[in-house]
Amino acid sequence: MSRKIRRVPVYLDVKGISEVPFEEIKCILRGADEIIMRGGRSLLAKILKGSKDKKIIELNLNRSPGYGRFKNLTIKEITSKIDWLILNGYLAVKYDYRLPLLVYMDKGWAIEMDTYSDELLEGFNRLLESGADNYSMTYLKDHNRQMIFLLLDKVKETKNSKYIPILEAWEKIDYKKVQKKIRYVIQELENKGE
Repeated sequence: MSRKIRRVPVYLDVKGISEVPFEEIKCILRGADEIIMRGGRSLLAKILKGSKDKKIIELNLNRSPGYGRFKNLTIKEITSKIDWLILNGYLAVKYDYRLPLLVYMDKGWAIEMDTYSDELLEGFNRLLESGADNYSMTYLKDHNRQMIFLLLDKVKETKNSKYIPILEAWEKIDYKKVQKKIRYVIQELENKGE
């Protein structure tokens, strides 16, 4: 005889919010990235608030790009914004056994991919500005392939050959499909390079 699973109920309340500015949507989605299918609305609200909660520190969520971005708001105000994103199809709540966890919806994931790939491209610029000539690109190896391909498309769109050394270092350590895309981008930059 099996026991019935008692799921933790989720009650969404936007508290009269009719719209969330796009920059805030991006910030909330960026803050959610580290806890997708690992945490829920309350944890995300604490990240965005900049909480010093023990769990936040233990999981290194204080290093999240969204950490503390809404420090001037209350947890209830932040949660209302998160609820608005859920009700408007950017995020959703999925259950893992009995706990409600956050997941991206297609609309939210598209924004997160764009935001994150922009951050990674900016990281390439900082790496080049640092004057380093040895690039460790292992941090990119197991990222979502769709997002990695978007990043590579953005590198190609720059038409700037300055990225070739980074791409060559990256090509050596990644999987075959990513290596093929990197090789294509390198060839495009060599043909159009500055």
